[in-house]
Formats: sequence, C-alpha cells, structure tokens
Amino acid sequence: MEVDTGKLNSIVQKYNGDKSYILAIFQDIQRTYRFLPKEAIKYTCEQLDIPFSKGYEVATFYKTLSLKPRGKHTIHVCLGTACHLRGGPNVADTFERELQVKIGDTTGDDNFTLETVNCLGACALAPLVRVDEQDFGKTTPGGVKNIINEFRNGE
Repeated sequence: MEVDTGKLNSIVQKYNGDKSYILAIFQDIQRTYRFLPKEAIKYTCEQLDIPFSKGYEVATFYKTLSLKPRGKHTIHVCLGTACHLRGGPNVADTFERELQVKIGDTTGDDNFTLETVNCLGACALAPLVRVDEQDFGKTTPGGVKNIINEFRNGE
C-alpha cells in the first residue's frame, strides 16, 4: 500500500518528532487509514530514528492498533465480569449473526469491525456496547439491530 508521506510528516510534526509519542502517532495514523499500514510504521520509524522492530513491537502490543484494515465503525462488546453476567456473550453472538462476521473481523462492505473487550469501565451500564465513541448501555440481543441500523443508516 502506498502511504501519503505528507500526511505522515504532519502527524509526526504534531508531536514535534518526539519518539516518546509513538503510540499517539500510530493512533493518529490509524485514524487516517482505519488501520496501521506496515509502510506507515516503517516510514514513521525512519522519521523518529528508531528501529522498525521497535515500532512494530508497539504496533502489535496494543490492542487498539490494527495491522489489517478496519471498518468505518468499530463495535466493541464488553465481556468483563458484570457485562458477562448480564448477557454480554449473547449480545456478542447476536452481533456476529446480524453482521455475518466473527469477532475480530470486518464486514464485507468495510462498514463494521466487531471486537470484544475485557472491560469498558462502565459496569453499571452492563452489558455495554461501544460503537466508535458512543456507548449503548444495558444492551439486549433485541437491541442489536437498532444499533447496527443507526450506524448503517447514518452515513
């Protein structure tokens, strides 16, 4: 994949070329491309004067970063203790059926990536679903279609 070095340079300069901000830089790059292209990791590491292996280590360590293309919207279904006990696994199963993807995959139209997380930090709202930055508390399997439609139709 060809990356826009101008965009990458502006992201790196936003952090004054400070290598201690590599995670934030990678997050900004991912927001631009909806994933972290290997070419962008390589170029960024060159700009920050760090070994590619170190950048790749950061890119693969953090779950928020993805080396494969992600959907326009990311759905996180919480499976922490409270969410698990209040039906989180059933909600996740329903998303899989409705979107026709497995956890960790992206829909064929590149609209949704479905993921589970261990905790979203809002146990009182269990089971919690987060789509992009929007939370849906006390989600039931019956409410899954509405959530999907809100983002599918909101385009």
